[in-house]
Amino acid sequence: MALELDTRQHAMLQEMGVHVWLPEAPAEPDALQPLPVDAAPQQKASLAQPKAITPSVATNPGRAPAAAPVVASVVGEPLELQGLAWAELAQAAATCQACGLCAGRKRSTLVAPTTPVQADWLVVGDPPDEDEDRMGQPFVEQAGVLLDNMLKAAFASRAGVARAGAHLSNVVKCRPPPGRLPQAVEMAQCAQYLQREIQLVQPKVILAMGRFAAQLLLEEHPTDAALPLGKQRGRVYRYRGIAVVVTYHPKVLLRASADKAKAWADLCLAMDLLDGSLQ
Repeated sequence: MALELDTRQHAMLQEMGVHVWLPEAPAEPDALQPLPVDAAPQQKASLAQPKAITPSVATNPGRAPAAAPVVASVVGEPLELQGLAWAELAQAAATCQACGLCAGRKRSTLVAPTTPVQADWLVVGDPPDEDEDRMGQPFVEQAGVLLDNMLKAAFASRAGVARAGAHLSNVVKCRPPPGRLPQAVEMAQCAQYLQREIQLVQPKVILAMGRFAAQLLLEEHPTDAALPLGKQRGRVYRYRGIAVVVTYHPKVLLRASADKAKAWADLCLAMDLLDGSLQ
């Protein structure tokens, strides 16, 4: 079956750098017709010197190819995150399309540390708000300042190492689209990133700040996960073998100063776990 291309199709292929040559059945000498005088030069050249060329896609050597987005055809499918280093994990989160939360994202809040270190503290907050989404990192602006002061009182910081180190994260890495909350299945999907962060950070205690963080990190304690946050406090839970302490999100503490004393008690509980006073 012969492939017929009109003039417009030929022009489009030539713009893409694709030259097409199609062999034709031999014709009788008297059936051959000379090419019109006004035929396109490219057509004359291609007929005068027929040559098959493999189509290729033009590339820009000065620009690195974009990383393929991490996609799951069905929410809940495993993502290929095992073995990824920090930079690769952050890039995977930045391009992830594995659930509907990516529709509300400007920037992922999974940030690769400048110098990868082990940190005893892992602080997990609720889904990113507008400021976190805009800046591409967890716990920013006034809430971030308050958290930094809380960590300083607990002899830890974002830049510290081991007992003095705290890695900060969000329960999901994308800001939900305006007007809706993350669904349980979406949080479980994004938890795969958190689980890889845990493997890289190797924390000794997880501070769950906020009701969404508590909901995910208490998945092994379903009865307690259904309780209000105020009733989840004061106990030690486990998430994949790591101690979990539940407390209020800094944004809540900025609105309700009376709860700061309760949050300090929660920090003391976490410090007791790190110092060996509790098991």
